[in-house]
Amino acid sequence: MRPIAEIANTMGLSWDRLEPYGRDKAKVPLELFPESSHPGHLVVVTAITPTPAGEGKTPPTLGLVDGLNKVGKRAVAAIRQPSLGPLFGRKGGGTGGGRATAEPGVDINLHFTGDFHAIESAHNFLAAMADNAVREGMVRGFSPANVTWRRVTDAEDRALRRVVIGVGGAADGPLRETGYDISAASEIMAIVALAQDYEDLRQRLSDIVVGWTDQRVPVTAGEIKAVGSMMVLLKDALKPNIVQTQEGNPVVVHAGPFGNIAHGCSSIIADRLARASGDYVVTEAGFGADLGFQKFMDIKVRQGGAKPSAAVIVATVRGLKWHGGIEMKDMAAANVEAVHQGSANLRHAIQIVNRYGLPAVVAINRFPDDHPDEIAELQRAALEAGALAAVEAKGFAEGGDGMRDLANAVVQAVEGGTANVQLLYRDEDSITTKVETAAKHLFMAGDVSWGPLTRTTAKRFEDNGWDFPICVAKTHLSISANPRLRGAPEGHTFPVMEFRIAAGARQIICLAGEIMTLPGLPSDPNAFGIDLTPDGRAVGLL
Repeated sequence: MRPIAEIANTMGLSWDRLEPYGRDKAKVPLELFPESSHPGHLVVVTAITPTPAGEGKTPPTLGLVDGLNKVGKRAVAAIRQPSLGPLFGRKGGGTGGGRATAEPGVDINLHFTGDFHAIESAHNFLAAMADNAVREGMVRGFSPANVTWRRVTDAEDRALRRVVIGVGGAADGPLRETGYDISAASEIMAIVALAQDYEDLRQRLSDIVVGWTDQRVPVTAGEIKAVGSMMVLLKDALKPNIVQTQEGNPVVVHAGPFGNIAHGCSSIIADRLARASGDYVVTEAGFGADLGFQKFMDIKVRQGGAKPSAAVIVATVRGLKWHGGIEMKDMAAANVEAVHQGSANLRHAIQIVNRYGLPAVVAINRFPDDHPDEIAELQRAALEAGALAAVEAKGFAEGGDGMRDLANAVVQAVEGGTANVQLLYRDEDSITTKVETAAKHLFMAGDVSWGPLTRTTAKRFEDNGWDFPICVAKTHLSISANPRLRGAPEGHTFPVMEFRIAAGARQIICLAGEIMTLPGLPSDPNAFGIDLTPDGRAVGLL
């Protein structure tokens, strides 16, 4: 790796005022962001609906940055920080793979610069303050049963999904039922990813709703005087981190919301730093186009994030074969018809990107057993659906050299100047209208079923002036809310089970179907293969 001071220099950053964490990573204070009269073009990477066959967005994201630098463009990556839970569970790390990685991978995947710990500490501190406010009678009518703020952990620990706290007696109370979510689902994680600066952070933290009074009046973090301490805990977490690709190009790593239960994007601040430091910025959104990408547009862009100039949709032959009905045991056999059938999912992803006014380039994440005829069918389907290009992405095996064709296609898409960003709905639309619009146009539903009290809750949120965008929490394994429906299912019923308010993150959480906000460990977690060697090297993480 290059010394991080060299990476900072290529980004136009003053090294003597950065905050280094060793030789290979550093934090950038907000006041040090370079000025730029022509911020770099933003390219967002999304994908088809995930499958067990694997798609992978981070290797194409990082490989594209290396490829763009190979073709003469100053390019910077902006990615989310991986979460510890999936690292030790089944998903693994989030720093790419092969020759398209962010380094130092072990550090980024583990504690990194402490941002996740700070966010978890601030979140759980607020939980303690909420319980204390109840105990001390700080807010009239705020009882234990009315506290809605759950705690978080970064471990995949299913035993903590539902817990009873305060069981020791009056001195240990209040006694109530609650639960834990994973740290990446924390509203404070979303707030850090969406805040523009420290003052915006303060206001958002103040607006967090921790519960309700008996009269259904929201109780906020500001009201229970928790904000100042949370600001202190988060003072460094708001600063983005810089590292590098395996080929020595700049990477900004910051924040890590999940794309199925949160908005799934790295921070607005990270994009701003990256755009001030390069001609092109490549960022990624969580999971498929129906989840992470649409949240990138309707939440992140709507709340002040930079408008992208183009989108890259990652697809694989294996993924389309899965959506075409092929099981994992039969993946190795060439099957052009299955690719054709499964391409309905890719077509829908392209349509979503185009609906938001962006040109689409398809990156075919190449696997060794892909047959040329299958690749040709994928390309045909992509171009027919409206993609500007469908190009093989070989960054995993070949690094930046294997991404030159994709880089050139992205440059053509961006410099074509056809982007005309259009969001899905208006701020002033009702909550139910926003959900119905997303269900119809993104999830291809025939109708929406409303769970008990969901319409009442929506009306109560509107009465509080919360005209926020919708953050749909649903399975990432299907366009629908049913993980068993492959391809591009149409006419299904979209089930709205519950609404939750995230007033600090300025979004309405819509739970569609049975959603786990705290995963559990599988029977054979990655943790079985992770260890430390006698010479101090971590193994099994990447």
